[in-house]
Amino acid sequence: MRRRVVVTGMGMITPVGRDAESSWRAMCEGRGGVGPISLFDAATFATRIAAEVSGFHLADYRPDAVRWRDHSRTSQFALAAATMAVRHAGLDDVPRDRARFGIYLGSGEGQQDFNRFVHLVHRATRDGRVDTARFTRLGPGTLHPTREAEQEPGRPAGHLAAVFGARGPNVTCQTACAASAQAIGEAVEMIRGGNADVMLAGGTDSMIHPFGLTGFILLTAMSTRNDDPARASRPFDRDRDGFVLGEGGGVLVLEELEHARARGAAIHGEIAGHCSTADAFRLTDSHDEGRGAVAAMRGALADADASPSDVGYINAHGTSTPSNDSIETLAIKRVFGDAAFRVPISSTKSMTGHLVSAGGAVEAITCLLAIRDGVLPPTINLENRDPACDLDYVPNEARERTVDVVLSNSFGFGGQNTALVLRRFAG
Repeated sequence: MRRRVVVTGMGMITPVGRDAESSWRAMCEGRGGVGPISLFDAATFATRIAAEVSGFHLADYRPDAVRWRDHSRTSQFALAAATMAVRHAGLDDVPRDRARFGIYLGSGEGQQDFNRFVHLVHRATRDGRVDTARFTRLGPGTLHPTREAEQEPGRPAGHLAAVFGARGPNVTCQTACAASAQAIGEAVEMIRGGNADVMLAGGTDSMIHPFGLTGFILLTAMSTRNDDPARASRPFDRDRDGFVLGEGGGVLVLEELEHARARGAAIHGEIAGHCSTADAFRLTDSHDEGRGAVAAMRGALADADASPSDVGYINAHGTSTPSNDSIETLAIKRVFGDAAFRVPISSTKSMTGHLVSAGGAVEAITCLLAIRDGVLPPTINLENRDPACDLDYVPNEARERTVDVVLSNSFGFGGQNTALVLRRFAG
């Protein structure tokens, strides 16, 4: 018998809420979190809007917040989300075999300490050129050691291991926008395979900084609807012009079923299936026929021993870029056939923006809450139907619907694809 993996704890921080419940309420009410960028001066950027986590203070989640004041927002989001997930799972004071307790996080490149870096470049510049010898000599006295170390992508996972005493597997996944969904899937495999009994799995990211924004602008992937930020993220809409960058974190406590039962844990759902694939195509574009997305969805359903007719809701990747939304629609049709026109689909990125490495985990939690409450979150800003996007995207208002099996899609730059199947726990 394959070891079953259940969810016993959830924590998330998003641009629309400071925890799972407040984020979920905002999504059900169709409230978006996109506005002008405040984290830095973006006045000269082509895109000047984002979905920020405003008013975030780690002290609201942890008593040792002062210890982390020089650490990145990416690490702080991970700490806050994981703290909530561990507390939700009732693992704070439960004795556990720490060697069988692991971490698997999706995370991207750490945040550049931009102001100090630019100051150093300025000091090292002579006659319009950077003097590398001077840059090297001045660096140790200018750059901040903690903030430099925070650029390493594995730092958030390392922090969580130290804080929670997790001495089992510790892995960071860097598959861009698919990273945290893939981290959840691979954490499931570690539990199934007997390498761990409990895993903290999910993702964290904050790319709302000059370098992060510049990269996406150069790829021409972002919305430039600066004069109307609330309506900028509009997945599947005819007038969509790119995604809106978000930030945040989502962490789940994954636990082997008998381990959870033995300690009397509340069970919030089951990770029934997953699959990760590659398009092997282009850096920014999905394959024209959605071959990687199709393979990921089919593989996840097979892993869950489920058929398309079992799926009651799909949380789409739905980025609001012209190519992604039409190709994802095509891929869903190829997998679901005629049932594609009957299954409700929505993109919560219409409200949260695109949380990049944290997106898949936040959306997995959203799916579990949809199962719990029998409510499907809407795709807001869907005002003008695109003929290439002709499915049921739960436009603009949440819908009451009892669902037992949901599919969550996450597709990343470089052709990375992960699909998760989440199921109501039935004993």
